[in-house]
Amino acid sequence: MRRKTFSEMNCSIARALDQIGEWWSLLIIRECTFGTTRFDQFQERLGIARNILASRLKRLVEVGILERVAPGDGERAPGYRLTRKGEELFPVLVALLQWGDKWGKAEKDPPLKLVEHASGKALGPVGPTSATGRLLGMRDVRFEPGPGASPSTRTVLAARNRAVLGLEPEADDARARA
Repeated sequence: MRRKTFSEMNCSIARALDQIGEWWSLLIIRECTFGTTRFDQFQERLGIARNILASRLKRLVEVGILERVAPGDGERAPGYRLTRKGEELFPVLVALLQWGDKWGKAEKDPPLKLVEHASGKALGPVGPTSATGRLLGMRDVRFEPGPGASPSTRTVLAARNRAVLGLEPEADDARARA
């Protein structure tokens, strides 16, 4: 079965999902943040089939999220570690963790608490913030066309702003031209 690609969509989220959208991929990336580097460690910790793990690791290396590293002393096979591109997914993982803690149907309390190493204080909520540092929700943000916006993207964004923010088409068009 061929994997669907989103690379032609004029959407940054779709292009990101094209690289990391399979659930095993994010769990592999999570394992890397726990210090997992070896194929057998990934397999043991995730309970993933070998062929699926091999395929996901290969894809994550192809798109530059992971890199292969030389075997350490006494090891036969190379390992894996996050690249800078992969490390920059950390806020995505934190946002998913916080969302899962709040909305997941856990029978128990969260199994993990994130704290800043230097201060020992718990991390605050992850999300977009205003220039003053206030956490913003989706109803606090206007979507504007970027330099790569197509005419259909402009139409979608204007409709979104009208539906979510109650903006009049004229006001939205004036902002887009500014």
